[in-house]
Amino acid sequence: MSLPEIPVIETRRLILRGPEAEDYPDFKATFSSYRSRFMGGPLNAYEAWMLYAAEIGHWQIRGYGMWMIHHKDSGETLGMAGGWKPAKWPEAEIAWIIWPDKAGKGFALEATSAVRRYLYTHLGWERAVSYLDPKNLDSIRLAERLGAKKDHDAPSVDGNDVVYRHPAPAQLDGTQLAHGIDMEISHYADPLFQPKGYALD
Repeated sequence: MSLPEIPVIETRRLILRGPEAEDYPDFKATFSSYRSRFMGGPLNAYEAWMLYAAEIGHWQIRGYGMWMIHHKDSGETLGMAGGWKPAKWPEAEIAWIIWPDKAGKGFALEATSAVRRYLYTHLGWERAVSYLDPKNLDSIRLAERLGAKKDHDAPSVDGNDVVYRHPAPAQLDGTQLAHGIDMEISHYADPLFQPKGYALD
C-alpha cells in the first residue's frame, strides 16, 4: 500500500506539510515537556516515538492528519495543526499545538484557520469539533477566536474534556467572523505589530 501524498498548505507566513523524520526532535522535545500536559503528556521517549508514528500513520488510515507547521522564511518548525480522529473518537476534530518557544505570535491561529478551510473546502467536512482540557485556557481562547462554541450536548472523548464545535462552512463563508480572523492574522504578520497583554496563540 502506497503512502498518501500529503498536500502542502501555504499561508502568508507559513508552510504546512506532512510530518517527516527530521521533525521528530522538536516533536519529542515538546511532548516530553510541560507544554504537552493538556495532550496526554509529558511523555517518555518511547511514548513520544509511538505518538509520532501514529501521527504519520493517521494519514495512511484516515486520508488526513496533522500537518507540521513551518515558518516560510526561516524554515523552522513551529508546531502542528490538522485533523485528528483516533479509534473511538466521537467525531473528527481539529487539533493544534505550538512549540513552547514559538507561542504568542499568532501561528496557531493562522495555521488552524488554514487547516479548517482546507478540510472544509477540499475534503468536504461539514462539521468539526475540538476536544479540549477545561484547564487549557490558551486553546479555549483560540477555539473561541476561531468561532467555536462549547457544545454541552456533544459526547466527549473520556468525560474529562470539553467539546468546542466549529462553525460549519456556510457559517464562515464571507462572514464577519471570517473577516475578523483574517484581520487578526494580518496584524500578527505585520512585523511592527506588538500585541499587548496576555500572549494569545
